[in-house]
Amino acid sequence: MTQRKLPIGIQTLGEIITGGYYYVDKTPYIHQLIEQGKYYFLSRPRRFGKSLLLDTLHQLFEAKEPLFRGLFIHNKWDWSRPRPVIRLGFGSGVMNGRELLDQNIHEQLNEQAVRLGVTLVNQTIGGRFAELIRRTHEQYGERVAVLIDEYDKPILDNITNAAIATELREGLKNLYSVLKDADPHLCFCLLTGVSKFSKVSLFSGLNNLNDITLDAPFSAICGYTEQDVDRVFAPELAGLEREQIKTWYNGYNWGGEAVYNPFDVLLLLQKREFRAYWFESATPTFLVKMLAERGFFTPQLDRLESPLSLLGRFDVDDISTEALLFQTGYLTIRRKEEPVPSYWLYTLGYPNREVEASLNQALLPSLGVAGTEPTIRVLRLLQANDFTGLEQHFRSLFAALPHDWYRNNPIAKYEGHYASVFYSHIAALGLRVTVEDASNTGKVDMAVEFNGHVYLFEFKVVEQVPGGKALQQLKDRDYAEKYRAQGLPIHLIGVEFSREQRQIVAFERELA
Repeated sequence: MTQRKLPIGIQTLGEIITGGYYYVDKTPYIHQLIEQGKYYFLSRPRRFGKSLLLDTLHQLFEAKEPLFRGLFIHNKWDWSRPRPVIRLGFGSGVMNGRELLDQNIHEQLNEQAVRLGVTLVNQTIGGRFAELIRRTHEQYGERVAVLIDEYDKPILDNITNAAIATELREGLKNLYSVLKDADPHLCFCLLTGVSKFSKVSLFSGLNNLNDITLDAPFSAICGYTEQDVDRVFAPELAGLEREQIKTWYNGYNWGGEAVYNPFDVLLLLQKREFRAYWFESATPTFLVKMLAERGFFTPQLDRLESPLSLLGRFDVDDISTEALLFQTGYLTIRRKEEPVPSYWLYTLGYPNREVEASLNQALLPSLGVAGTEPTIRVLRLLQANDFTGLEQHFRSLFAALPHDWYRNNPIAKYEGHYASVFYSHIAALGLRVTVEDASNTGKVDMAVEFNGHVYLFEFKVVEQVPGGKALQQLKDRDYAEKYRAQGLPIHLIGVEFSREQRQIVAFERELA
């Protein structure tokens, strides 16, 4: 197979095809979209290829036939019938007020009008957008395709300021509401973004907008599948551990086939090192702040249950934790079930090792742990199997928390705060961590596999369970039995905390 160039940061189909870059063919999904409907909405996290998807649609509707030779859709499309495209996007720049947003929209409408050879006489945004669609239809004698990229970014950029975010939401609503009456002039419409704002708040009247975000057939419309990585990028895989690539970067799922984030895969293939490329490209400060304010029990993040209604509940003044984590890509779908008719329940979890390690590292300050030195210290202690040092390390951490931290930090109200500190420390290292690992005798609180050893942790708060006996529970329920077949040393570690003393009061360890 011929080695090509890696399309890092390239979002235009023409440059990829003519420039000798690798390309993962997404036209089977595009063909299915066009054949099955007309109005679509798609939510995916940042850097998942949404802009490239829109550009591919753009070139297809304009009948740029040479770009599609050898692709799935080539012999299924009428290349003699180009359709005009209106393309808007809010991916660049930050607009922190309605005036700047309106100015940006006017500039985009002007640019599209010039490109399409259409003259606009209206003065309002809604009037000009409607006029642009209608006159373009008249000019070309073909219905128009409207493609809108990062439809929600102006709101998300200001989400911590509810007043400004609401103002921008109303400005965008003024633009998008035009689409509901433009149906006679449209052949296709797709809006993409990170979040899914309710139709009532942003798409008033546009009831025919088909949200394909959680449609299983389109789960892999953005991102790379296992087959894509093995087939398209085969010349680049030599020297990289294939299973490690999967563990670190695969796992994003929207109800169907799981995918990799393209940004991660491409940078790994270029730099040849396993790093948190996607996570580091934009620090989720707003997300971390919200999780800290809501006092979230961090081990729960890997086994969060949510009804479908909660996953889609996202608005300026009503953002559920589950929706925020899922829509931004920090959690993904692990399981979907229908426990009662028409009530869908989703189990969410980290998509992969990159996100679990990076998010827990980012959350440590909200648990009262500053800097990366404490995490590195835990790594060294585990490497040496120094359990006395491990106990002293965590005792020192809890002792260093000032009284005001407990009084002012909501997470301290949770008994699980103590377990959160242990879990997030170890998860931040990128180790293989399983929370509430089930066996036929029950669920151990935390299992860690590292450096040829298995560590089983049980946590107790003595005020809740007088006498504690965390280590005894590990032995009585024989949690180690599940791991003995691996032939690795198994360490049973019972940790007991006192809520009143705010400290570890027992730290016991035995080999199973």
